[in-house]
Amino acid sequence: MTIPNLTVRWLLALAFAALLLPPLVSRSAAAHDIPDEILVNSFIKPDSGRLVAVTRIPLSLFEGMALPKRGPGYLDLARIEGSLDRLVQAVTQSFILYENGERLGVPIAHTRFSHPSEDAFGTFEAAWSHVTGPDLPPQSNLFWNQGYFDVALVYSAASPDSRFGVDVLLGSGLSGRLKLFVQFLPPGGEPRAYQVHGGHGWLELDPSWHRAAFTFVSLGFGHILEGIDHLLFLLCLVLPFRLEHMWRLVGVVTAFTIGHSVTLLAAATGAVPEGNWFPPLIETLIALSIVYMALENIVGTWLHGQAATALRWRWLITGAFGFIHGFGFSFVLQEDLQYTGGHFLLSLLAFNVGVELGQLLFLLIVLPVLALSLKTAPAQRAGVMILSVLVAHTAWHWMLERMAALEYVQWPEVNFAVVTLLAIATLLAAYGALWLIRRRREVARIRA
Repeated sequence: MTIPNLTVRWLLALAFAALLLPPLVSRSAAAHDIPDEILVNSFIKPDSGRLVAVTRIPLSLFEGMALPKRGPGYLDLARIEGSLDRLVQAVTQSFILYENGERLGVPIAHTRFSHPSEDAFGTFEAAWSHVTGPDLPPQSNLFWNQGYFDVALVYSAASPDSRFGVDVLLGSGLSGRLKLFVQFLPPGGEPRAYQVHGGHGWLELDPSWHRAAFTFVSLGFGHILEGIDHLLFLLCLVLPFRLEHMWRLVGVVTAFTIGHSVTLLAAATGAVPEGNWFPPLIETLIALSIVYMALENIVGTWLHGQAATALRWRWLITGAFGFIHGFGFSFVLQEDLQYTGGHFLLSLLAFNVGVELGQLLFLLIVLPVLALSLKTAPAQRAGVMILSVLVAHTAWHWMLERMAALEYVQWPEVNFAVVTLLAIATLLAAYGALWLIRRRREVARIRA
């Protein structure tokens, strides 16, 4: 049983007309002003029997504490002594340190107010000397919201080789504005630098291998389920498959996995082009990959009554698109690579495992739903057509939006990666055109 010609024409018209409609799902955020950044610097260093945390905090974060002032808004340093305990308590309650999972006790605190021009936090030694040195003279003219509150907290610790962590609650209401730079200085080991936003929560300063693995499995799992473009690509991949094509589906998903794993590893190790043109180019190609897969489903159903005739070689084109999607994964992962500790390769593998688990969960949900909803061959053909139209419609508008962003980037004069990506895009377009021409000729020959 085939779909009537009139129905096919209407579905095909719907497919291409939908590309001109507004997108169903938009990934573009509304324009907004970028807020001013508030920077907090901190050194954390375990030593024999103690843990020292030296932190520089902008005074503007203490706006609601009603610190004593004089004149046009200067801090009254002669009367500030009574507020020091409140300031230290605010810091210790929003920047909580742990040893082997146990919260450390009450620290010994050294404090100092500083002018914006006092640049003393280049190294731990300089910061420690500055905070424990002479106080700012009481007659200093320091505006209440323009200087710094520098504090050194000394905790008792069992061993410098313990596992240390920090719960960052500082600036929880300013997560978009506050950046916290933490440098952990383990004894005899490589310093570890972290950059987190306000209210980040738990931060493992020197993660164990199993903690790093769990963190990156969770990141990969969460990313694939939150990445609507990757999920729509997977949906287009599996739409034409039925139970008798299950082994082909396994090959297609495996090809996609291998493709994105290779480029994710390359991107994480820095083997990618630099420049502001590369991320929007990859995002554009990701949208193009979704459009291509959706149109392949539509055209296959139109010409043959089903898209399954094109499934034999789908693993090849999917593997090529997997390379592109791997770069997209890497953009999300870049900021999180700071949490690998000394387990870089393990963390990358764990991220990939998380991605695959997310994909598997998606497929375990989608495939039974499709099988139950589209039980008959006519229902499956119509379902593939309609769902592919909706996906193509959304991805088409994503592609146009992302192409528009490419007008404002600075392109390199000559770059092998650019040539390679353009060649891939050209080959994909040529492959699609040749496939369509060949299928049309086969249909015409059968009808003749």
